[in-house]
Amino acid sequence: MGNVSIYDTYTKSKIELDSAKENNVTIYSCGVTVYDRSHIGHARVFIVFDILRRVLKKNGFSVIYAQNFTDIDDKIIDRAAKEGVNYMQVSKKYIEEYFIDSDLLNIRRADIYPQATGHIDEMVKIIKRLVETGYAYRTTDGIYYSVDKFPRYGMLSGIKKEELVAGARVGINEDKKNPLDFALWKFHDDPPFFDTEIGRGRPGWHIECSAMIWKNLGNTITIHGGGEDLIFPHHENEIAQSESFTGKRLSKIWVHVGLVKTGEEKMSKSLHNVFYIRDFLNTYGPNVLRVLMVQTHYRSQITVSKYRILKAIETWKIIEEAIYNLKHPFSLNGSEQDAVDRIKQELKLANRALGHDLNTPESLTHLLAAARSINRMQASLKLSYQIAHNLDLLNEITDCFGFKLPEISMDEADKVEKLVAERVSLRSNKKYSEADKIRKKLLDMKIKLIDVGDKTYWRKVEII
Repeated sequence: MGNVSIYDTYTKSKIELDSAKENNVTIYSCGVTVYDRSHIGHARVFIVFDILRRVLKKNGFSVIYAQNFTDIDDKIIDRAAKEGVNYMQVSKKYIEEYFIDSDLLNIRRADIYPQATGHIDEMVKIIKRLVETGYAYRTTDGIYYSVDKFPRYGMLSGIKKEELVAGARVGINEDKKNPLDFALWKFHDDPPFFDTEIGRGRPGWHIECSAMIWKNLGNTITIHGGGEDLIFPHHENEIAQSESFTGKRLSKIWVHVGLVKTGEEKMSKSLHNVFYIRDFLNTYGPNVLRVLMVQTHYRSQITVSKYRILKAIETWKIIEEAIYNLKHPFSLNGSEQDAVDRIKQELKLANRALGHDLNTPESLTHLLAAARSINRMQASLKLSYQIAHNLDLLNEITDCFGFKLPEISMDEADKVEKLVAERVSLRSNKKYSEADKIRKKLLDMKIKLIDVGDKTYWRKVEII
């Protein structure tokens, strides 16, 4: 049992959750619009919420986590038209692509994956009530929410209504009472459309999440969030329409993740400057991507550069080595109590930082210090199984970060064992040139060899 604090965008302050007082936590994270593969900007949001969920569970909270798919959208419809297929085929394809990326990144599956098209009835119910109570009105092209009816509009973004007009994603529509009024439902006679009692058409973007939350998690949830680009207008509009409908707070805490940039610009498919998750993983691996995303605090923006990627590689190699060393110490007896105490202290500080607004950079600093010390003890043959067992907090922390050692199949392991045995034989017969060829072959398989006396240990590593 423990406490976890998290920064709330709405109140601009940190809010502490106490598992002894409020054990059940519900989280809703805005997911992807499924018209293309996900890029590493999306990955950062997935990773942050995955770590948040892991940290909460480690501290004794029971968590229900929902992450939606926007599976009806103009971009999806446009993609389907270009490919000559039904829009549902496009959304189905890229939902499957999402799960491939997510699983490769060791993202724990959400408890609920609501899809917008499965919540049309709920959207209609909400919209009907908003019209009946005067929060929404009909025009010639759709049904709009009237922001003037909600006095707290703009509180999340912290911008006054008159200043918001310039930044709103609004088109010219003379029927709208206020330029900031947003569409709850757009009338359409061209497919795809939904025939409902409020008219034939398609839902607005914002009403989708309100409906999915209401149906799956109730009136009020503990944590809502996504990328910081969703603060306005998406989350601002969600608050207005949901709270006008239920009369309750939509979320107790709002969590927003900083953007990933390349150069001076936000990473965006429309700007053609994306680094797709799959491409990154094929080049560097999932743990390197996770390190890259947690080197900077989640509320700050990241500018991806070659230097940052190289730093992430170096960091992961140290942590990976420490995890392996704790799994397979080389010594039967170890005695360096002062060093062990220092490692334990670093691990405690790393663990504590994760519970303080997910301070992953600070946590990573302490984790690295502990990992380096563990690796030095192993190198000097002073790390035993007893000591390794006493340092198991490292594994708990790396699990919170979502780090995972590379997997190896039984067939591949058998092949490696045979090659290692052959190399040992060649070395014992002083055939070093031939032995080095086998080492090179194993390196190509991302197998790292460690020679300790007359023994050879091997490890599958993420990046050589």
